[in-house]
Amino acid sequence: MTPSIIFDFDGTLAVGDGPVLAYARYAAEAAADDYLERVQVELDKHAAGASELRDGYDVVGTLARTDGVDEQTLNAAYAHSRTRLGTADAPVSPAPGLLDLLAALDPGIRIILATNAPDQGIRELLAAWGIADRFAALHFTVGKPAGLEPILRTALADGPVLSIGDIFAFDLAPARALGAATALVGATAETSPESPTMRGTTLEDVAPAIRTWATSVLTPTA
Repeated sequence: MTPSIIFDFDGTLAVGDGPVLAYARYAAEAAADDYLERVQVELDKHAAGASELRDGYDVVGTLARTDGVDEQTLNAAYAHSRTRLGTADAPVSPAPGLLDLLAALDPGIRIILATNAPDQGIRELLAAWGIADRFAALHFTVGKPAGLEPILRTALADGPVLSIGDIFAFDLAPARALGAATALVGATAETSPESPTMRGTTLEDVAPAIRTWATSVLTPTA
């Protein structure tokens, strides 16, 4: 038996609005003059758990479409932001508590990354943070929520699974439907009407519960 923890990337492993703002700056070239101001207002609302939009990328895209920005421009803006990931143009940091959590987890827990983002810059960031070797598998451009299901099924065939992410519908709903444990982190954790197995505004908040889960699934039962 091999238990697994499946992590999302943006907003879960990596925190900070750097890539989102890089996306917005590119999109702003085709949007209204006050676009960036409105983006910042909505990002602040999201950080306070008061936005109806799912994350920063949704904020940027939704407001841009309101201004008539076309999908081709938005796709180019997003692609540009990913090429700048982790640079001074799009800085991010490891989530508070991440490094300590991975160091504390038993090596018998398989760690998996599953993200809708492309792989540009992510491998390099994991290496820079000193945690690249802790991941047994890296899945990019997954196409969540549906694209998460085969990853979950494969992991569940080997043992218990905990899925961790900041967007319930994308990161956790498929896991819950298949019987996996779930951890909701980020701005929506306190206000979400959903019922994940555990929740916390930061990964550090739920780290004790994650460690307890990991210990329990590795403990033989009579």
